Amino acid sequence: MGGPCVAGVVLAAGSSSRLGRNKLLLELGGESLVRRAVRTTLAAHLGPTIVVLGHEAELVRSELAGLACDVVVNADHARGAGSSLRCGVARASQTRAESLVLTLADMPLVTPAMLQGLVRCSRETGAPLVVSRYGDVQAPPHLFTRRLFTELLASDDENGARAVVRRHSAETRVLEWPAPALKDLDVNDDYDQLRSSFAAH
Repeated sequence: MGGPCVAGVVLAAGSSSRLGRNKLLLELGGESLVRRAVRTTLAAHLGPTIVVLGHEAELVRSELAGLACDVVVNADHARGAGSSLRCGVARASQTRAESLVLTLADMPLVTPAMLQGLVRCSRETGAPLVVSRYGDVQAPPHLFTRRLFTELLASDDENGARAVVRRHSAETRVLEWPAPALKDLDVNDDYDQLRSSFAAH
């Protein structure tokens, strides 16, 4: 206890404007999207697990009852994902975390094994940044070591971590995941497809 750890930072602050309702409250496989994301992070033994809320924060917080997570509310979430990223990184900076794994609450096909893979890769290679790639697309979860926290805290509202990822591309390790695991939830068709997929399993 008290030694280095890997923080999980789950971004769950968006307003789901394209969907027209709060997607984090939608149910998949018997639980809400946000609860699933946080439970996945905890199952990967990431701790502290920091959840950044914003839009309908109290409603979303109620979905996390009983989960050992540290909730941060971003009052400026409407400014863009970068503002929520900075909230999460600021909280992680106050812990003993040697690194953080950044995840998005609307990617329900991310697994604990994927998150553990990022941590293992960073520790085995010493890479300051380990990113996920799905076919041709680079998307979270990503791992950033503590030496990149200051740069993350300086990220802008619109681009968030992307500029940091670009800046350190030469020293980055990339983990490849199956393209279907990238599925996120932005419009109602996404939800219908995911619901059908979960029902089939």
